[in-house]
Amino acid sequence: MSYEDIINLPHHVSATRKHMSLHDRAAQFSPFAALTGYGDEINETARLTDEKLDTSADEEKLERLNRTLQYLLDSADTHPHISITFFIADSKKDGGKYITEEGDFKKIDEAEMCICLTNGKRYYKSDIYDIRIQSICQ
Repeated sequence: MSYEDIINLPHHVSATRKHMSLHDRAAQFSPFAALTGYGDEINETARLTDEKLDTSADEEKLERLNRTLQYLLDSADTHPHISITFFIADSKKDGGKYITEEGDFKKIDEAEMCICLTNGKRYYKSDIYDIRIQSICQ
């Protein structure tokens, strides 16, 4: 097939339409996302979560946690600096993650079943995995 008959013709320029920029022309050929959000769903499914561990099954761990809680009750007036590891449930899927934070102990709220720190943070006993006493503040 030969294009000799059209190869030397001048390029057509429309009298009614403005010339399209190279950027806009390139956008016409960009990939089409037929399933909008599908990639996000794949990434969310691939995101790993931890399973909440049952501390009541480990007698030794439970005993150590209870001793630590009793120590904190006995020394609440000194506001011990603690690190607390607790479970946060994932809002989008089963499981969650364990986080460790630090702060100064204030009290145990028996009505709410939570540990309160001087910075206002509260940790529910059912979510607590571990408590470590870092130092005693005066």
